[in-house]
Amino acid sequence: MKIRSMELFQVPPRWLFLKVTTDEGISGWGEPVVEGRADTVKAAVEEMSDYLLGKEIRIEDMFQTLYRGGFYRGGPILTSAISGIEQALWDIKGKALGVPVYELMGGPVRQRMPVYVWIGGDRASTAAQDAREKVAAGYKAVKMNGTEEMAFIDSYRKVDEAVARMVAIREAVGYEIGVGVDFHGRVHKTMANILIKELEPFRPMFIEEPVLPENNEALEEIKRVSRIPIATGERMYTRWGFKQLLASGNVDIIQPDLCHAGGIWEVRKIAAMAEAYDIAVAPHCPLGPIALAASLQLDFCTPNAFIQEQSLGIHYNQGTDMLDYLADPGVFGYSDGAVALPRAPGLGIEMNEAKIRAAAQQGHRWRNPVWRTEDGVVAEW
Repeated sequence: MKIRSMELFQVPPRWLFLKVTTDEGISGWGEPVVEGRADTVKAAVEEMSDYLLGKEIRIEDMFQTLYRGGFYRGGPILTSAISGIEQALWDIKGKALGVPVYELMGGPVRQRMPVYVWIGGDRASTAAQDAREKVAAGYKAVKMNGTEEMAFIDSYRKVDEAVARMVAIREAVGYEIGVGVDFHGRVHKTMANILIKELEPFRPMFIEEPVLPENNEALEEIKRVSRIPIATGERMYTRWGFKQLLASGNVDIIQPDLCHAGGIWEVRKIAAMAEAYDIAVAPHCPLGPIALAASLQLDFCTPNAFIQEQSLGIHYNQGTDMLDYLADPGVFGYSDGAVALPRAPGLGIEMNEAKIRAAAQQGHRWRNPVWRTEDGVVAEW
């Protein structure tokens, strides 16, 4: 079975889908995209297609060829292109053999996978009310942005506002609900230490990206400040990118993104490395339905995966939401805050190709916002 064609579809709100078709007529789907850089990743996939068209589907060899064969390796663009291609090839492999992808990676280790849902938007202004509504809808865990943009040294007013939001959420939903707090890399290490200490009494499920990944050495100091679980990894790529972080012992949860870190098989390797260090996995996934389907295939064969992010209703999905491009929008079947073990072959989803093709005519030009501190300096978004 050989790769016959590769088609890319740039669709709202900010996604890029890839359809790979074989000479036997079996098609698979992947999601190769960097948020805000869809055109750039699209170009990378098109360049990589020269190594793939007419070739047999050998996933490990494909990764080695695309990752190592270009001489310059790694980074968000190249590994995101590889990730989407790799997802599509697993989808084909599973469909050809009539089994879900997780069966090709050792089989399921669980029957249901907990998920969490976003609340509050970029500045978390409606977090408490959103949390109340999500819990009423059956979710057992939520996540919000912890704070707005912050300077290297900022005011205690912003700290107090962040704590007040957490207090309001606990008053709204109690302490049985998991609440992840995402610092989003917006907070520099000095303010992160202060914020984490103030949030600790309200028992967050985890603090996510307390500092930017290029400042991961600061996690050692942060770990001394608080016992809240520390999560990071959405902006880290391949097992080599995670190696030093895992060995440091300064993280409790890693969050590789299957659309950025190298794909399903690469993240399974990263998760196995994390398991050896007694570290949990919570895949990052604020993107589309293919990204979630790929993440769930990983979750169901990975013992140290403990919760899954998903983008239904996330503030980025304006005009189009995660389920809109699926032939069966009920395929993920959220129930009691979890997804049941999928049984369909491949990634377990069927795409609404007619809708995808129509949406690609519209396309998108989504760009990351640029935030600034009060004095005009560019801040982390």
